[in-house]
Amino acid sequence: MADPLIGLHAFLGELGLAAFLWAFIETLNPERHRIKRAKIAAILGVTFLFASWIAGGYYYVSYYGSNVKPLIKNGPETWGHDIFMESKEHIFLFLPFVALLTFSLIKNYEKFTDKNKKIRKSVLWLCALIIILGAMMAFMGYLISGSVRAALEAAG
Repeated sequence: MADPLIGLHAFLGELGLAAFLWAFIETLNPERHRIKRAKIAAILGVTFLFASWIAGGYYYVSYYGSNVKPLIKNGPETWGHDIFMESKEHIFLFLPFVALLTFSLIKNYEKFTDKNKKIRKSVLWLCALIIILGAMMAFMGYLISGSVRAALEAAG
């Protein structure tokens, strides 16, 4: 049976991605009321991603590293950890900080004139990066779960 922390980690991460999708949409047409909503979405996104970071990190340190990783490494699909978990670990470390940077730009957006499209484009690109990387992480989590299932089946 899967640890509930995995579900919490995934759920919080997906909420974070949804919040940055909301921020992306609000930033497409940056009127004052939309920027206010983008700030709310971005701070929610940062909060959810850091919470996911904590839940996932605690699970990794307390359970995955000592129980699941050896199972995958001794199973038929070692690439589940060797490629995808290693990639996920590195993306996992910096994604909340990219989200914090994005929130900072949105928070200070009113200080810039409407003519400054570079700031808006930067926010849009950062939101898109967060969404794309987060979706990739969810997919990698699915592949890692497949490696665990294969290892359990091979162990009989």
